[in-house]
Amino acid sequence: MEYEQDSTSKRRNRTKEHFREALIKLIKKKGYHAVTVKDIVEEAAYNRSTFYFHYQDKIELAEDLLDKMFTGLEDAAGIMYTLGRKTSTKDIDVPSFSLIAYIYENKSFFELIKYEDTLPGMHTRFPNAIKNIYEKQFEFETINEMHVNMNYFKIYTAFGFYGLVRNLIAEDFRIPEEQFTKDVIELSQTHIQSFKYIGR
Repeated sequence: MEYEQDSTSKRRNRTKEHFREALIKLIKKKGYHAVTVKDIVEEAAYNRSTFYFHYQDKIELAEDLLDKMFTGLEDAAGIMYTLGRKTSTKDIDVPSFSLIAYIYENKSFFELIKYEDTLPGMHTRFPNAIKNIYEKQFEFETINEMHVNMNYFKIYTAFGFYGLVRNLIAEDFRIPEEQFTKDVIELSQTHIQSFKYIGR
């Protein structure tokens, strides 16, 4: 019985993922507001009844997509760090920067930021998710322990990183993940001595 429930849950999750992928493709083709439920079910190769089993309408699907991706983004930020442990920026490497890895792995979604007629809330939720990561998940120590307004420091650093990511997306991820991550690490080392992961 438990196996059957697990199998059903996986099947439902897979179906929802197909609908989310279909919505992303369709927004890039024709813009969010022009997309219909009929378009979505045809793109995902399901029928309307299956769609309505999972979602009330296109708006609920869009909200589900945003929630899933930005929750994933915030979860990814700290997965390589030990709660409460201080880490020097000199010790971080490409594999430890899982936030960037998540963006590259899901670039088809993050490319939606380039489109004017995109998911409602995309242009505000993306920078806010980055801001939340810097403000709530980490404590920072500046170079030479220089005293600064730490709230401003976190906002400044968060939006600096967001600007780099926006530029990366605008250039169609032209820079390889490893190189981009190394560049961001080097920039971080110019103003961050160390950081501590304090959790979600």
